[in-house]
Amino acid sequence: MEHLFGGSALEAVDGSGRVRLPGFVREVARQRSDSRFLVFGPHESDPCLTGYDGSYRRMLFADTERLRLRDEAAGTGAARHGRVRRAFGLTEQAEIDAGGGVSLPPMVRRFGRIEGLALFVGTGAAFEIWNPHLAAESDDPALAELARWRLGHDRPQRHEQEE
Repeated sequence: MEHLFGGSALEAVDGSGRVRLPGFVREVARQRSDSRFLVFGPHESDPCLTGYDGSYRRMLFADTERLRLRDEAAGTGAARHGRVRRAFGLTEQAEIDAGGGVSLPPMVRRFGRIEGLALFVGTGAAFEIWNPHLAAESDDPALAELARWRLGHDRPQRHEQEE
């Protein structure tokens, strides 16, 4: 995968779930796919969302299939169902509009407890979207420090497209 999501940003989320994607997300999504859609779903283990483009979704399928075969060979297939549900059943797509924003679907926002602010964190092939107040209380000291810094220094502005 040539283009990777890297960086972080704090963005305002309006009452309907509209959020302007940070530049690092918009640029990588544009470079990796002609599609104007991103996929959002609950993170595998953290109380946040994961976002990615369609090409990564195909990679996720290949990865879950590889893990399925491994689990079947080991006689442990139960973990597969939760993994596949998270990767495909609990996700929703959202279209990137001309202004670089998306409307996070209500179900997805609920999973991530996303309210008035969203902390975007690049993770290479994908990106995470955190409620920054939850991230500030994370057991991961670097994530907690990043969230506290962003909350103290970034002042997300409403973008014209959101009004």
